[in-house]
Amino acid sequence: MALYVDSAERSAVEPLLATGLFAGVTTNPALLARAGLTQADLPAVFTWATAAGAKQVFMQTLGTTAEEILAAGRGIRDLGPQAIVKIPATREGLGAARVLADEDVPILVTAVHHATQALFADAVGARFIAPYVGRMTDQGRDGVAETIQMHQVLSGSGTRVLAASLRDREDVAALAAAGVPDFALSAPLCEALLADEPTLAAADRFETIAARRN
Repeated sequence: MALYVDSAERSAVEPLLATGLFAGVTTNPALLARAGLTQADLPAVFTWATAAGAKQVFMQTLGTTAEEILAAGRGIRDLGPQAIVKIPATREGLGAARVLADEDVPILVTAVHHATQALFADAVGARFIAPYVGRMTDQGRDGVAETIQMHQVLSGSGTRVLAASLRDREDVAALAAAGVPDFALSAPLCEALLADEPTLAAADRFETIAARRN
């Protein structure tokens, strides 16, 4: 099981990586824009993320044709061995992903909204698939159930489910209990998982009791 920080905000990501609890960083064009960055900043993001301890950095391609996506994917992979190429599950994207996978480029098929798309991720030889759990639920589907189905479909294959677009701790717990192995968590959700109020209260109580006996 692996946890990833889903953010391009350096000030939010680095303290989380410093805990040693997170395997790396996941980004996309929307997260870059939220951090005031563009695709041109991906090399810099890769540099500071790996320096901070990220073992894997997921970066997404842009392009509307297979040729454009291929060029973007190769450029991302050239950043270093920790780079994982994210490609949306469009017709053009899947075609490019098949070519890149044949070149031994590690691929994550992203923007996934239905369990049947797991079949395509397996067919192209992707190492990861990223279902958008919260967004599926927003569309009237059961995002948790769809993601669990993907995990079941891909069981025994070489493709891992990396659940994304997670909104709360309950969905994380439900998916983990069902065996989903990997999670992309926003920085605020990471912080919420690390700051369970009853746990903090119990720790404070222990400190208070110990201080009284000193």
